[in-house]
Amino acid sequence: MENWQKKCGKRCLNEKYPFVSVIIPTLNEEKYIEATLLSIRNQDYKGKYEIIVVDSNSKDRTVEIARKYADKVIVTKRKGVSAGRNIGARVARGEILLFVDADTILLPNVISKIVNHLKKKNIVGVVVPVLSDDFTKNILYTIGDWINYLLSKNNLHLIHAICFGCKRDAFFRVGGFNEQLHVAEDIELGSRIKKIGKVEYIKDTFVITSSRRIKKWSIFKQLNAWPLGYFYFKIFGYQPKYPPIR
Repeated sequence: MENWQKKCGKRCLNEKYPFVSVIIPTLNEEKYIEATLLSIRNQDYKGKYEIIVVDSNSKDRTVEIARKYADKVIVTKRKGVSAGRNIGARVARGEILLFVDADTILLPNVISKIVNHLKKKNIVGVVVPVLSDDFTKNILYTIGDWINYLLSKNNLHLIHAICFGCKRDAFFRVGGFNEQLHVAEDIELGSRIKKIGKVEYIKDTFVITSSRRIKKWSIFKQLNAWPLGYFYFKIFGYQPKYPPIR
């Protein structure tokens, strides 16, 4: 059991407004990070929350921009989203950890909705639906979301970390993100965390994310990285060779 649970006991689990830590890994995200941080700053959540940016030694203005809005900005030489998220989780004060990609805009009610779902005793994680910032790519995300929603009825859905919230104790109990993975690391975490509780796929809010990967890689390369990258790793111990996004 995590230290915060030992100290707070049932009081933390039953709090109306538990503390939330929003963790964002970055690498050269000056084009996107300000809009992402502003959307997090403008949440309607009545409880306390903090924003933690973990930057992999960006060469642009990412850190400068992040320091205007984030509560903590950590610069590390370690690359990869898994390392960044784990670093952020270790310094986080929240009972709830919310992982957000640096190119993603949250609706104002996202944190509130995530907290409401995670108050349920049997729920350890929450996946938030995603829409694309490009209408021509929107149908791809929409189809994927509906498939995931249908699979969630049997707890078979795939976890994505574009916007993923979980209870702190559950995250550390399963060991966090696998830092050896550079694709589909979120699905792999989900496969472990779902063994100790249920992960809900919610439908009462959503986020908007950049379609830059599909534009740069094509839909086939994107699918090869996510979700197929997870199955390559799980079955064959192989990962597609893609440079880290951040």
